[in-house]
Amino acid sequence: MRKIALFLIVLFSLYSCKNTQEEFVIEDIEPYKPIVDYGFHFDQFNVHFDTIDRQDTFEKILKKQNLNGKKASEILKIIKDSFPTSVVFKRPYVCLRSKDKYNKLQYLIYQPNRIDYYLVDLTDSVVGFKKSRPLTFKVRTVAGELTGPLTKTLRDLKIDPTLSGKLTKVFAWSIDFFKSKKGDKFALSFTERYINDTIYDGVDSLRAAFFEYKGEKIYAFPFIQERGGKVDYYNDQGKALKNFFLKAPLKFVHITSKFSKNRFHPVQLKWKPHKGTDYAAPTGTPIMTTAAGVVEQAGYTAGNGNFVKVKHDKTYATQYLHMSRILVRRGQRVKQGEVIGKVGSTGLASGPHVCYRFWKNGVQVDALKLKLPNSQPMESRNLPRFKEQIRPLKRALDSVAEIKFNK
Repeated sequence: MRKIALFLIVLFSLYSCKNTQEEFVIEDIEPYKPIVDYGFHFDQFNVHFDTIDRQDTFEKILKKQNLNGKKASEILKIIKDSFPTSVVFKRPYVCLRSKDKYNKLQYLIYQPNRIDYYLVDLTDSVVGFKKSRPLTFKVRTVAGELTGPLTKTLRDLKIDPTLSGKLTKVFAWSIDFFKSKKGDKFALSFTERYINDTIYDGVDSLRAAFFEYKGEKIYAFPFIQERGGKVDYYNDQGKALKNFFLKAPLKFVHITSKFSKNRFHPVQLKWKPHKGTDYAAPTGTPIMTTAAGVVEQAGYTAGNGNFVKVKHDKTYATQYLHMSRILVRRGQRVKQGEVIGKVGSTGLASGPHVCYRFWKNGVQVDALKLKLPNSQPMESRNLPRFKEQIRPLKRALDSVAEIKFNK
């Protein structure tokens, strides 16, 4: 009996120990990481975060602090040459105070934007200066398909939608985004900015891209031909993407009527030629001149409504009809992409749109079918350097597209 009792005691003890070990398993805990910002370890201070109020000034903010015997007015005199004259409403500032019973202000940090900040050092003699938070740049290369407007597609891919503005500007001479459709493929390589290596600060630059348009891949690579020159974009063969004319006078709208020898007029209710391309858009949408030139006409007629005609050279001229407002005058020189008016429905128009008309050698032609030369061609001596520069970029675009679309 004694042996049996001893066996049961041992067995019970083992069972109890096993349960105890299972109940008190200690999970791995991520080690504490102190907050480091503006070059300071915040755990070394009593930290106070605040934002600028409507009535705040530097002097008012300083007067609220324990300044260790210093006066706010004297501090401002010392730092006036290195600090801005005013503060921006709702922008943040940080007070770093001594970690003792006196809680005295040692540093005041004011941040007028996401990157720059101003620092007042009160630890010894008063010093004020401007600094910038460290920036890092990370390359991102993605592929996708249009799911609707370009901004929506980028947002769905968790890409800053402001990149769409850059893309439409780069491809404005090569792709008519009015004709792009859902399912069109593309690939992008771009750099993104991060503050302190963690805070996302938007897209910094476009490194390379391609869009499939009408069954063709159209590449875009930035390149500087001469030292100190400007960046232009070229396709994979070194041909400039920038044309003499933009593809359209508006952004992100749709074509409602094309150039035609015989079209039923929606207002006059009869068949007649339509010697232009209609782009529908809300009233007030900016209308851009598609090329640089001189305003030849700016006025009103019963049929055209408010209109502007721009002469570009001895060969070409363009006209923009049915404006709600004209923003240029006759004889004015305009740049390519400059806003010359606003969309409206003046004259013989059934709704807000711009009728875009195009002249070549004095004859109205279909702007959508006209082939125009590129500007700023690649110089032959620069082509080998260009080819070498784009080789890894093109490989990256093609690789990410192959992985995306052939998986």
